[in-house]
Amino acid sequence: MSEFWLISAPGDKENLQALERMNTVTSKSNLSYNTKFSIPDFKVGTLDSLVGLSDELGKLDTFAESLIKRMAQSVVEVMEDSKGKVPENLLANGVDLTSFVTHFEWDMAKYPAKQPLVCVVDTLAKQLAQIETDLKSRTAAYNTLKTNLENLEKKSMGNLFTRTLSDIVSKEDFVLDSEYLVTLLVIVPKPSYAQWQKTYESLSDMVVPRSTKLIAEDNEGGLFTVTLFRKVIDDFKTKAKENKFTVREFYYDEKEIKREREELSRLLSDKKQQYQTSCVALKKGSSTFPDHKVQVTPLGNPDRPAAGQTDRERESEGEGEGPLLRWLKVNFSEAFIAWIHIKALRVFVESVLRYGLPVNFQAVLLQPHKKSSTKRLREVLNSVFRHLDQVAAASVLDASVDIPGLQLGNQDYFPYVYFHIDLSLLD
Repeated sequence: MSEFWLISAPGDKENLQALERMNTVTSKSNLSYNTKFSIPDFKVGTLDSLVGLSDELGKLDTFAESLIKRMAQSVVEVMEDSKGKVPENLLANGVDLTSFVTHFEWDMAKYPAKQPLVCVVDTLAKQLAQIETDLKSRTAAYNTLKTNLENLEKKSMGNLFTRTLSDIVSKEDFVLDSEYLVTLLVIVPKPSYAQWQKTYESLSDMVVPRSTKLIAEDNEGGLFTVTLFRKVIDDFKTKAKENKFTVREFYYDEKEIKREREELSRLLSDKKQQYQTSCVALKKGSSTFPDHKVQVTPLGNPDRPAAGQTDRERESEGEGEGPLLRWLKVNFSEAFIAWIHIKALRVFVESVLRYGLPVNFQAVLLQPHKKSSTKRLREVLNSVFRHLDQVAAASVLDASVDIPGLQLGNQDYFPYVYFHIDLSLLD
């Protein structure tokens, strides 16, 4: 599953024993995989400031989650021809999102823990706001390009009455630069081809004999040329209409046709380059993204290897990608990393507010093994930590349910600090 529960309990002996008990029960029952979630010792500040930060972090958490969802959707849109490769482009610090969450380590360089909490939160908020601003401008430009391209492509996909003719006709189909003669294009229904061949020369005076030629067809009819004197154009159009032949208003302009073709080619090229191009990749050794790898401290599985990849390695892999996709990948990673840091801050703030000073709590990340086990997992947690809120626990726990070693409770009850991380929303 791509779902995580981030909880904390006081770090005294009784609760450390409860955590071990929880880990034992969830492991034996195959309910979840649990890892310690390391959070630095921040400067606490005043109680009032913590209360204010609690509200602000809640809003920032929602904003960050919304932003990474939008960025993930933008990656899907840009990679429209390679949607199967989207997951491998939604990474955080070079690893898949699940690995990053389970291997989380606070980034001291980017978000110094010695700063006041309000400064750390402000740094995160400004970073996410800037990413959102850039996302809006970049996606707006890309969507404009897509719209313009789609409009041009629609012109080439309609029927002979509506589609552009610049990719159908050629210079040789027309009499050009004549003071007296002009070539018209006429749409003739398929059942009327024979009638057209018999009658077009007599639809008006001054039609050049044997001047018609079929140059294109669709399911409904064909596009024919006919050459005549300019002064009988109106009369010819009237007679053609009476015979259910449609004169298509088109005059060959080589410069305009060339411009239209070049515009379509340019838009196609620009759109493709946003995804993949031979343009220069991100500068090697950028100081913006220092090399570092994530580490993990698992509960009950100390030998589990850490996954990681340096930013320079990721940049090398990024060579050949278009600028928009490359920007989305880098900044999705930055936004996701910021989001998980916000979760860590929320755990710290809420734990201090709930458990008091001095700061002493243990945060744990639980990854439920399957959706069907989440109710049971919730009941296990409520039973193990019911002592954290005896009054509330007494009102919700059902004493009639008896399972050896555990007293099960209401799955909506949270006697401990709890936050939810759902990565399936990015799939």
